[in-house]
Amino acid sequence: MKDQVAIVTGAGQGIGFEICRQLIAQEARVVLNDSDETLARQAASQLGSHCIPMPGDVADVDFIRHIVSQAVSTFGRIDIAIANAGITLFGDFLTYPPESFHRVMQVNLAGSFFLAQTAALQMKAQGDGGSILFMSSVTGHQAHKNLAAYGMSKAALEMLARSLVIELSPYKITVNTVAPGATMTERTAGDTNYERTWSTITPMGRPATTRDIADAALFLVSRQARHITGQTLVVDGGWTAVSPEPY
Repeated sequence: MKDQVAIVTGAGQGIGFEICRQLIAQEARVVLNDSDETLARQAASQLGSHCIPMPGDVADVDFIRHIVSQAVSTFGRIDIAIANAGITLFGDFLTYPPESFHRVMQVNLAGSFFLAQTAALQMKAQGDGGSILFMSSVTGHQAHKNLAAYGMSKAALEMLARSLVIELSPYKITVNTVAPGATMTERTAGDTNYERTWSTITPMGRPATTRDIADAALFLVSRQARHITGQTLVVDGGWTAVSPEPY
């Protein structure tokens, strides 16, 4: 991936940061976004001069256009766009507030949709293809209590990837999705029961690491996956095959 240019949203920590780290290790140029300005700048500073921070909210379409414009003005092009940013707002379906619903859809769906649209326009203009990757979840495949809105948004991203095969294949742009299962991140590590619970119910005996997810993501945006598009790669240690509830 030497000298390829990637945008990764929601990458101040966790899966997004590890994706950026692996891209940099393969000599890509990276635009790292996070809604938390401090996280974005700290993360980019750890990755060196080939990574620039772009703090801001991907729910804002004007900001998405600014990210793409900044990537092109800094690095000259865009080859990869990874819509990793997303939020989880738990809540019982019968009392779920409209403001939570709209926020989840704006970040998870609209943020991903318009990043793909804006990046694809640039890739089309460049004329030599590109790769777009969405970040779904096993909750888009199996129901989880109090995650109706979140699971719905993640399932929709997988359908978006399939739909864009029709729209973007003529321009040699691939569109795929990674669906992580339980993953150890800074956020989940704060729950003292998380690793033990998911180690017990995951067939492979542990939750994923951020590197497990990043490796899948890098494969799908690499030349090795150049004939793969419209697909979802589930990375969950086999959990969706059996689907025991995480009590």
